Amino acid sequence: MVNVVAAVIRRGDKMLICRRPQGKNLAGYWEFPGGKIEGGEDGSSALVRECREELGITVSVGRKICVLTHDYASFSVKIAFYECEVSSGEPAAVEHSEIRWVLPGELKDYEFCPADSELIKMLSEQE
Repeated sequence: MVNVVAAVIRRGDKMLICRRPQGKNLAGYWEFPGGKIEGGEDGSSALVRECREELGITVSVGRKICVLTHDYASFSVKIAFYECEVSSGEPAAVEHSEIRWVLPGELKDYEFCPADSELIKMLSEQE
């Protein structure tokens, strides 16, 4: 089981989504920024580190939205999703092929990693 955290970053009515780059597992799929929790980290500190590395920003981590698990063919993942806000910097596609700000109702128009499907349903219904 791989323990992962992901940030649902909002700006007004929109949320930030990121496209996985070529050469990475699940390349081309969309996701929320985040990554593996490293030794000694809690969810919040992992999210702050991942957003700095992936997007060049500092985030303030808010409440945990949900925790989902998913079994892929070669591994299983447990993802904790948190609400976050940008506290400094402007998001850039440092480690992704593309980033976009989208409305909740637009999430269904993007092909997300299968592990995110339940969250996408939940967020899409908020609009």
